[in-house]
Amino acid sequence: MTKALKYLLSALLLIAFAAPAMAAEEKEEGEKLDVKEIIFEHLGDGYGWEVPFVHQYRIPLPVIVRAQDGSWHCFSSGNLREIEEHVNAEGKAEHHAVPVPYTIDKGDKSYTFMIATQGSHKNKVVELTPLDPAREKEVIAAADSLSKADNLAMAQVEVPGYYQLDGKFYSEYKPWDFSITKNVLALFIAVIVVMLIIMPVVRWYSRKGFKAPRKGTGFMELLIDFVYTGVIKDTLGKRAPKYAPYLLTAFFFILVMNLLGLIVIFPGGANLTGNIAITLVLAVMTFIITNIKGNKHYWKEILWPDVPIWLKCPIPIMQFIEIFGIFTKPAALCVRLFANMMGGHMIVITLVLLIFIFGAFGVAAAGGVTVVSLLFTIFMLTLDVLVSLIQAYVFTMLSTIFIGLSTEEHEGHQDHKELHGALVDAENDVQKMKAESQAASAVKLTAANA
Repeated sequence: MTKALKYLLSALLLIAFAAPAMAAEEKEEGEKLDVKEIIFEHLGDGYGWEVPFVHQYRIPLPVIVRAQDGSWHCFSSGNLREIEEHVNAEGKAEHHAVPVPYTIDKGDKSYTFMIATQGSHKNKVVELTPLDPAREKEVIAAADSLSKADNLAMAQVEVPGYYQLDGKFYSEYKPWDFSITKNVLALFIAVIVVMLIIMPVVRWYSRKGFKAPRKGTGFMELLIDFVYTGVIKDTLGKRAPKYAPYLLTAFFFILVMNLLGLIVIFPGGANLTGNIAITLVLAVMTFIITNIKGNKHYWKEILWPDVPIWLKCPIPIMQFIEIFGIFTKPAALCVRLFANMMGGHMIVITLVLLIFIFGAFGVAAAGGVTVVSLLFTIFMLTLDVLVSLIQAYVFTMLSTIFIGLSTEEHEGHQDHKELHGALVDAENDVQKMKAESQAASAVKLTAANA
């Protein structure tokens, strides 16, 4: 522990001295620092996985698209980027990744794809088709009028539906995109990690029965029991085994995605739960289970609640409120998880960027900010670990409550079921006694005849 603390302090001191110097060297570039662009570039999806500490290089991923004519194409995302070398004002060579068009020849046709840098499809793969001369003249005329109206250079003009590349205009089409992007690959990695941490517990109990596991398997068993007993079983009671597989899977899947997002190098670094599409899918799954498994009492309380008649007829005020509530519950699940995780990542990145922002004011200013920024960054990352666990727990707890409310048996209905069960048991006892009496009578009759 002491050695680890020494190494940590040494690393902090090294960064505290090195970061101000790096920031000061980039003083001129620091004035042009686009904080918003950097933050959303790190938090967004991409056709490639950034190489640690060398951001311009990326691990290529498969791009799978359906072109405008219906043909399918699969190629490496490395074909859509090139590394260009530039010499800065101080004479030093700098490398930057720039999007480039990639052309595929299939039969007698050519297909050109590119990661758009402008327009409504920015940072997405688009298909570019050359224009015929007459159409190209019309588009150039439209672009010229726009440039004069907005006082922009021709290269800065965006004509909807068209893409400008090297002074030429192309027809732009957004293909069906099934690419394995950074977030998609991160989802596969999260699934594999969940299986790797859960399957040892399954194997342990299948081989050794109820013998208490040790080490990592014991910790996972403790965590599973904590969620199942403390949340799922306490809320659902006898219905817990039926819904526990989904709820436990949601808990560990969200927890693993949250923790992987805090790791800055591969296989971490993907902001999965900070992507509202992913949290929306998780919320929709809870929504589907809640409403499909909802019993008659649940739907009766929505369509004809126990309120004064003037609140539900002739104007269905309460019905509208109840139906609206069906959709606000999963919406709250979706936004809560997304906002908390996205906010945590944004704060950490902003704290790190402060070093380079203040680098424009000199080494002294950057040095002071570096120490404070690093300390707050470490604190926020530690807090994010706790938030990752809390958000997974809250999502599971609320999903359990929603499912419990929709499947809960009404008190009167439950009493009826219990009474019906008691009557059935009594009838079975009577039938059993009759059968035994008949059997005894048959034995006596047989003995008498003998």
